[in-house]
Amino acid sequence: MNPFAFLLLPLCLAAASADAIEVDGRIDPAEWQGARHITDFVLVQPMTGSPATLRTEAWILATPQGLAVAFRNQQPPEVPRSMQRTRRDQGGQLDRVNFMVDFDGDGRTGYDFMVTVAGGISDEVITSERNFNTDWDGHWHHAVSQDEQAWSVEMLIPWHVAPMARPADGKRTLGVYFDRVVGSTGERFGWPDISFQNPRFLSEFTRIEVPLYEQALLAVTPYAVAVEDIAQGATSFDAGADVFWKPNGQFQLSGTLNPDFGQVESDDLVVNFGAVETFFGDKRPFFTENQGLFDLPFGAGNSRLLYTRRIGGTTDDRQGAGDVQAAIKLNGSLGQVRYGLLAAAEADEVGRDFFALRATRDFGVQDLGGMVTRVDSPFRDRRATVYAVDHLWTPGAAWNIRSVLVASSVEQAGERTDDSGLQLRVDQALGNGWRQQAWFLHSGDQLQLNDIGFLDRNNFNYLRYELARRRSDPPSGSAYASHDWRGAASLRRNDQGLRITEAVALQRFSERRDGGNEFFDVAVFTPGNDDLITRGNGAVAVPAKLSMFWERSRPQRGRWSWYGSLRSAGEGLDGPDALSLDVFLQPTLHLSDSLLVQAGVGVQHNPDWLLWRGADRLASYRADQLRLSGSLQWQIGSRQELRVKLETIALDASLRQAWVVGAGGEPVGVATPTGTSDFSLANLGFQVRYRYELAPLSDLYVVYGRGGLDNEDSNRSLADLLGDASSLDDSQQILVKLSYRFAN
Repeated sequence: MNPFAFLLLPLCLAAASADAIEVDGRIDPAEWQGARHITDFVLVQPMTGSPATLRTEAWILATPQGLAVAFRNQQPPEVPRSMQRTRRDQGGQLDRVNFMVDFDGDGRTGYDFMVTVAGGISDEVITSERNFNTDWDGHWHHAVSQDEQAWSVEMLIPWHVAPMARPADGKRTLGVYFDRVVGSTGERFGWPDISFQNPRFLSEFTRIEVPLYEQALLAVTPYAVAVEDIAQGATSFDAGADVFWKPNGQFQLSGTLNPDFGQVESDDLVVNFGAVETFFGDKRPFFTENQGLFDLPFGAGNSRLLYTRRIGGTTDDRQGAGDVQAAIKLNGSLGQVRYGLLAAAEADEVGRDFFALRATRDFGVQDLGGMVTRVDSPFRDRRATVYAVDHLWTPGAAWNIRSVLVASSVEQAGERTDDSGLQLRVDQALGNGWRQQAWFLHSGDQLQLNDIGFLDRNNFNYLRYELARRRSDPPSGSAYASHDWRGAASLRRNDQGLRITEAVALQRFSERRDGGNEFFDVAVFTPGNDDLITRGNGAVAVPAKLSMFWERSRPQRGRWSWYGSLRSAGEGLDGPDALSLDVFLQPTLHLSDSLLVQAGVGVQHNPDWLLWRGADRLASYRADQLRLSGSLQWQIGSRQELRVKLETIALDASLRQAWVVGAGGEPVGVATPTGTSDFSLANLGFQVRYRYELAPLSDLYVVYGRGGLDNEDSNRSLADLLGDASSLDDSQQILVKLSYRFAN
């Protein structure tokens, strides 16, 4: 970002005009008198910094009713407008605007408010500089209007939408960022000139001062659920309530009694035979409301210290889901310290108690945080406590250094186990599109975070160096608008010094001039050892591996948009000599601006699939898999939505060779032991969901769901498996859920 840009900003925005802004999408100059007017948008996608090719204007004004924001976007008839209507948080390559704000101006937590030209919305929480999470749904106001040459958006974001520290000088310092996306070209115009594709994003928001306003809010959302379980021949009823109280900007309380676990949001089907569990997001309102403070990543992928799906997850006796009786969450600030407290209790003798405490403090170029979690599990006679300290240091505009130190202490059946972990990530912008990153991760072999967190593995040491170069100047006739190249080298060891592998990888992410994206990744792994596959029964020596991946998306052209991917990998005992092939294609037919149909077809052939078969036994399979999916989405007016979703998986695996782990971890071929044979499976997930919005954050749902899983120790053709899947009905139910938010 140009450091002289700050000299062009006024230090303070004018106070609100006497008349409140009417959020109707029509930008009335009288209403917006005194607002900060922004006109110098630049290209940030591709990241050239040149002036926006279509005039874009924005206004921002602090009012007693909330933070008011407006956009006017020039778009003449020769630039097509993507008028597809979308459900909340759907996103996509659409004409849209984003307003992002950090209410405390400290670079810790931001909020993204997005509106499309067709009136669709999305809201996200931004943490760790550029991690966007759509699970949160806030209550804010928006409207869109159009004319032949342009379209406009107005937003009003109440001050009670998020916790905010109380400044000492009577002025509030915000961090703000505005951008606009042109759906037909993929161009993004932003102000200031920053990008979420860079290591630093949230902390680079422009700081502005606004008058200090606060709003109180008391909201109660009772709900009632009726379920007709067709498969079990039973009917059940349930009721509960969520409570949200914010007496001022520095304190807010969320509570839930008998929280809703009705399946109005279905998870995608996953067939997972690996040693690492599958991560799923959380859409339960209580657990997504202002959760950003607790979002502390540690480890690779989706790993984190607080994973709310554990609360109400599978019980300690493995007999079903936990029954959450009540939960409470506090968010607030004391001076410059922000804090959060989360507590939840499950019922019955197999229930658990969950606690999390979080605090952070901004010291300018230094930012310090701490977190403590605890889970009491009486059924297992287990008490697990985790401590964490996180630190952010930004010694200069080009540097971003983050570290997290964690320690776990577990007492179970009279025995105590302690261990620790450390994560360090250093990002540096080198100039002229170059940047480098170094990442070190250590997790001890007894580090245990998964009582309330999500850690893909412990007993791990990982070191990675990455060098990246962004090019935003392809030739004018090129199909590409930019390329982001990344090369990386890494090594992996476990905590006993066992060599897992070393790897080198090359990636390229490209923005295309048709508005789509393209990505490819090639990685080569040296021979090493797999210390996870046998679940603690010895490491297995494995050969070199090769992985290649390519994907391409293209936005809507006429009635069609599509996504496709190819993956090939050699990950079994034959290594690169036996590459798998996975092809996936997902076209979308836009029948109208409110109705679309999407289909997905995935075909996979794996000639060398290595699976654990218990104890120190393994088996190599020749496997074929077919994945079919389909969905229909119909936005019926502004308040109704009908969604049909179908997923089915057919898998057939033929045994090639059985193995046991021999001396030095070498696999030794053996005759087929009992319990190791060919197998096949069919899996089905089907849901029809109708939603009627009674009022903001108040809905009526009627949902029909059906699904099942069928396993057999024999081969079956994929066609037969798909036929069998269509008749699966292990679970089948009709659910009706009514929730209504009363707010004052």
